[in-house]
Amino acid sequence: MFSYKIQFQPGMSIPEFMRHFGTEEQCAEALQRARWPKGFRCPRCDDARHCLVSQGGRKLFQCIGCRHQASVTACTMMEHFKLPLTAWFLAIHLISQAKTGMSALALKRDLGVSYPTAWLLHQKINRAMADRGATHLLEGAVQLDDAYLRGERSEGKAGRGSEIKVPFVAAMSLDENSGPTHLKLDVVSGFTSQAIATWAKARLKPGCVVLSDGLGCFAVVTEAGCVHIPHVVGTLTPKDLPEFKWINTVLGNLKTTPSGAFHAPRCRKYGQTYLAAFAYRFSRRFDLRGLLATFIVDVARCRPVPEKVVRRDLTCVSNVSILTLKLAFCNKALPMRWLGV
Repeated sequence: MFSYKIQFQPGMSIPEFMRHFGTEEQCAEALQRARWPKGFRCPRCDDARHCLVSQGGRKLFQCIGCRHQASVTACTMMEHFKLPLTAWFLAIHLISQAKTGMSALALKRDLGVSYPTAWLLHQKINRAMADRGATHLLEGAVQLDDAYLRGERSEGKAGRGSEIKVPFVAAMSLDENSGPTHLKLDVVSGFTSQAIATWAKARLKPGCVVLSDGLGCFAVVTEAGCVHIPHVVGTLTPKDLPEFKWINTVLGNLKTTPSGAFHAPRCRKYGQTYLAAFAYRFSRRFDLRGLLATFIVDVARCRPVPEKVVRRDLTCVSNVSILTLKLAFCNKALPMRWLGV
């Protein structure tokens, strides 16, 4: 029987995960390698000279130059979050391996924590995916389309005139064999020339060739130094548009994904993080097992995000870009060997 090898590839099983990250010591060592692959660097003065001290059962790195003490979770998203590292790593593993995403309620049951704790943990991890994905620009051949997240109420206008649905841009880069590589899903304030121009400058690399439908606002991608090829769709159905095969396939999968994991998503407030998490997993789907290592590195290198920032309304790509500038990320993903796997 035919099977799509990417879809049926083996990930990291729970027994294998527990062998590598089943104790606090294993998780701390993996986190240390993810943060400082070339050895400890003082977060205050960047000095590599250090010694280890113990305080209340915790292992601290003390800089010899400035005497600053730092734990392995200091200045990371895990800072001041009273959960053991084993719970953090298990949450990262479960979310990274779930193709359709994972709800905070399911995470609560799997980790054995309260719902508010699971919700905040889930949002922080999604934020790490969103910010890491924002550092990559699409290049080469790009398919572009407009779409909407469903509203919280059923009444109102349908389509582009809806006042309750959340508009977002879907863009996908293709390789030389016209296969999908990276995906961008970004909430925008609306399908206007100004909003799309802002999005294009933040997400597209100059010189890429953008194929879109006949929506007029997409023409402004040329302001970002891109070549625009419009293709008027009219009344044609997706099956009659092989040019947009992959972007339509992804949007079709995206429509069914939230309904399986999230029963009442607040799309207007947290839609950007839901979309970014989906795009993050899609863009790294070729190595499901290695995705865990990449994800651990990305979470470990994400700056602390207070709960009030998590709850802030992020409804368009400009807000996300501003936040990304504040949260410093390293663009290099490390292989599994850096985590000792």
